[in-house]
Amino acid sequence: MDNRELRKKFSVLDKKINGRPFVYFDNACMALKPDAVIKAISRYYYEFPGCAGLGRSNHFFSEKVDSEVYKTREKIRDFINARPCIDTYKAYTPTKEIVFTKNTTESINLVANSYPFGKDAVVLTTDREHSSNLCPWKELEKRGIVRHLWVPSKQDNTFDIEEYERILKWENVELVSMVHVSNLDGYEIPARDIIRLSHKYGARVLLDAAQSAPHIPIDVQELDVDFLAFSIHKLYGPTGIGVLYGKEEILNSPEFRPFITGGDTIEDLFLEKPPVYLDSPFRFEAGLQNYAGIVGAGAAIDFVKEIGMENIKRHVTELNKYLTARLSDYEDEFFIIGPSDPYLRGGIITLCFKRMGIVSLFMEGINGIGNILSSRKNIMVRSGEFCVHSWFNNRKISRECEKIRASFSFYNTKEECDIFADALGEIFQLEEYRMLPKL
Repeated sequence: MDNRELRKKFSVLDKKINGRPFVYFDNACMALKPDAVIKAISRYYYEFPGCAGLGRSNHFFSEKVDSEVYKTREKIRDFINARPCIDTYKAYTPTKEIVFTKNTTESINLVANSYPFGKDAVVLTTDREHSSNLCPWKELEKRGIVRHLWVPSKQDNTFDIEEYERILKWENVELVSMVHVSNLDGYEIPARDIIRLSHKYGARVLLDAAQSAPHIPIDVQELDVDFLAFSIHKLYGPTGIGVLYGKEEILNSPEFRPFITGGDTIEDLFLEKPPVYLDSPFRFEAGLQNYAGIVGAGAAIDFVKEIGMENIKRHVTELNKYLTARLSDYEDEFFIIGPSDPYLRGGIITLCFKRMGIVSLFMEGINGIGNILSSRKNIMVRSGEFCVHSWFNNRKISRECEKIRASFSFYNTKEECDIFADALGEIFQLEEYRMLPKL
């Protein structure tokens, strides 16, 4: 994919830091925003800065907000191929399967706090979950509501489908909640087989699609997944907007209760009776929403669909392959976390360095290689444990072993990969680096 024209659609890429261009390799955390998205957000504030009407506020601003929110919900429904609403005789009746949240974290917490778990229920995850798909289940376990189990990865960090089925067979698994594409190493689990086996043994499935939604095509009907959670800020859209997909029959079942309640969620309310909630999605969208963000989300979906998800997937995988080859000259200085095949790591390369003491010996006030890359070369990567502390602790990988993650998008280039590889090479040649002890 020739992305030179696409890069022109991001004014931020013209920015210079200390007079030099920058390299942005932190896309797994936050994608950059095209001008079209920024303009869409501004359009809300300039042209119709009101709240949704939904039959209450019947004026121009509210009617326009209703229309824009409906359009964005439909764009997201189409983007993941959720089912449309069957009440086609009503104007602006949205799909009941797309709920707006703040982010993936809130979407997962919504399911965790609304799901009607039975006695001795088990929630099953992988051993490489982001904290947002681990903390909610550990909290429920602490309160005695569920038991949390996980599927150990194989030695090559791929998914162990045989061990997965063994757990399903012998444990009372009610919900499987797994990261679709890992933010640790970009590995994509075999979602279709996982969902098929889960349903065979009576369990429902939630996929954390925070990393997969920006890079690979997703068809929730083809997957037959029960829940899907993702964030718009990784999809080139604004912060503060997330999506929860859920099958209509689950979201509207009486047992699946909203966990954040209040205005905009109820059909009627009395002092002496429990609330009568609206149907999904409104029963899960309490209070005034981030309407500017929702409008921006619609523009982001339009932008991504114009490029094509297959093109994005192909490009970031090629960058992974290219940078992996460039880094092969330095393999004595680090190891790459994840499968050895770069095609199985999607758009992420995570390096775990073999020397210790970098912070104290390099420069005062600089926190490791990530900050050195930024301060000296304007290269932005992610450092630390990437919110996957449990995986590193389980593998007994010390925090003294410094880690950085480079993650790609369609606007990144092979030239930027060269800049990154050359910068690492310069660091490895520094005398003070060569003097550091190996772990």
